[in-house]
Amino acid sequence: MAMPLTIRPLSDAMGGEIAGIDLRNPLDDTTFAAIETALDDHLVIVFRNQDLDPPALAAFGQRFGKLRPHALESYRHKEHEDVSYIRNVDDEGNFDPFGKIRASTWHADATYEADLPRAAILHAKEIPESGGGTIFANMCAAFDGLPGEKQDKLADLVALHGYTTGPAGSYYQGKNDYADVYPERRRPSVLPHPRTGRPILFVNPMHVHGFEGLEEKDALAIVEDMASHAEQCRFVYHHRWQVGDVLVWDEQATMHRGAGDTPEGQRRVLLRTIVYPH
Repeated sequence: MAMPLTIRPLSDAMGGEIAGIDLRNPLDDTTFAAIETALDDHLVIVFRNQDLDPPALAAFGQRFGKLRPHALESYRHKEHEDVSYIRNVDDEGNFDPFGKIRASTWHADATYEADLPRAAILHAKEIPESGGGTIFANMCAAFDGLPGEKQDKLADLVALHGYTTGPAGSYYQGKNDYADVYPERRRPSVLPHPRTGRPILFVNPMHVHGFEGLEEKDALAIVEDMASHAEQCRFVYHHRWQVGDVLVWDEQATMHRGAGDTPEGQRRVLLRTIVYPH
């Protein structure tokens, strides 16, 4: 019989560190079910002191669902396209100036796609001496923390999602050729969590550029108000990476951003995979 997981809370807002598991070894179904429950409860979970190659990271990710290659082909691992690099250096080891600010505005991944991801996983391989963290916002708690009248208003709104079309998206304009590839998606502004049913404030400033039936200025004011609300300390966990961390987060119930504070000349290299429901 599998032993209960040992989980240490990482903050009042969210996050749990799971001890005593080597992810290179196969996980029995009971243990994996407990890991999924921990993810439902904590929204961000981390396993320390891991050492996974791309196939092992992909195998762990596949326990949660179907893997999908990164939207940007240049990020994909050459031998394992379901795994990608998040890094501030290129293949030759030259520092990429964009690597410092990449993904450093609040967002939830792939809300502009036809289906929503279940989870994402990052595995830290090289970490700077300071900085370089990732910050998460608990969007279930953020919804719960809204006044009732705002909850009711949001429950009636349909948000319009695009690739980099939200008020924070201009930060990345000109950095890629994908902005016009994806058609606009319409999604409820309050989603029920697919496993727990908890309401999620499903509005992020990278990808949401409007709401059905609202003028642009009124819509963007709501997007920015919700982003400001969600980034309050009481809803936020700042993950400070250690080499070997494997971190899993719930893609629908959180927003995240890079801290954008990696010191110049220090490498930051992580492996990543993203998981969609079976």
